[in-house]
Amino acid sequence: MMLIEETSVPDTALPVEQFKAHLRLGTGFGEDNLQDEVLKSFLRAAMAAIEARTGKVLIERGFSWTLTGWRDRAGQVLPVAPVTDVAQVTLVDALGAEAVLDAELYRLEADSQRPKLRPVGAWLPNVATGGEVRISFDAGFATEWGGLPADLAQAVLMLAAHYYEYRHETKLGDGCMPFGVTSLIQRYRNVRISFGAEQ
Repeated sequence: MMLIEETSVPDTALPVEQFKAHLRLGTGFGEDNLQDEVLKSFLRAAMAAIEARTGKVLIERGFSWTLTGWRDRAGQVLPVAPVTDVAQVTLVDALGAEAVLDAELYRLEADSQRPKLRPVGAWLPNVATGGEVRISFDAGFATEWGGLPADLAQAVLMLAAHYYEYRHETKLGDGCMPFGVTSLIQRYRNVRISFGAEQ
């Protein structure tokens, strides 16, 4: 399985001014924008870390997910949430020939934790041996920063500030995330079910 981010978060969607206010950086000087590129990089890093920890996409963008077969032909769980649209499903045979699936044969089952691609009939179509299926979809809570849930927006600012504050530190442990950030994102993390059920 391979998930590719087809589009990226535009610079205009990054809350640079809110981040400056959060950091209490001085304003009114001739070089107010001097650190903008650095601040954008910390915001992007914080967003990426929170998305990785929660499995949720913050700012909406396009993705392409390729897999060699369905986990369940009655409904394939998509790798991230929330999915807003399934643009295209393409079957690829062992020789690389592609066939775009008719959009009337499947539907999106929206879910905040585990969105699914569902067949309109009984089963999703077979994936040829040695072939693959590629699903193109859009996912994200909002198209711009102001549309994000307030707790996730605050978590991004807090984590970006943490990265900014400790930008020269090399001794922090793997996966280090401040407690306040983990508390804010906790309810967005995937629910894990035991006894072999999907996670």
